[in-house]
Amino acid sequence: MRYFIFLFLFFFACLSTAEDAIWLLIDTQKKVMQVKQGDLTLASFSEISIGREGAKLKQKSGDNITPLGDYEIAYINDNSHFSRFFGLNYPSIADAELAVMDKRISDLELQEIMLAHSNNTLPPQDTSLGGYIGIHGIGQGNKEIHGIFDWTHGCVALSNQQIDKLATWVYKGMRVQIK
Repeated sequence: MRYFIFLFLFFFACLSTAEDAIWLLIDTQKKVMQVKQGDLTLASFSEISIGREGAKLKQKSGDNITPLGDYEIAYINDNSHFSRFFGLNYPSIADAELAVMDKRISDLELQEIMLAHSNNTLPPQDTSLGGYIGIHGIGQGNKEIHGIFDWTHGCVALSNQQIDKLATWVYKGMRVQIK
């Protein structure tokens, strides 16, 4: 009987896949970030701030645009100027492929970005596409404008209290969808 229980538990554990993984959905229109597990919402954070120029296809470094797309948490900095900083693996392969077609980056830069993604390392952050995009708090920033104005250079910002709550779920490799 124990053998069958073991097999059942082993089989059930094998069914736990990436579908069960906790992930983040960032709705830039509604200004809401949700912690999700499958379709279930575990937590929701409202009044987020995004890039000063909104969210769309990020064209270049310094454009103040929050990129739309699918990313992962590439690194975690708990001692950031912005309280906490959860760095994304931006630019994605999709971002880079579009940029090489538009001649905003070279074929070599595309290959470097693709290699970094295949090795699960941070892609180059110094291409013309920019880098250092992530999710962060406001640190010592102006709490009065947060959530009212979009003030970041392309990141997604939460209040310091929200980023501390979010930190309980965040892990390296976590999927992040920005829509």
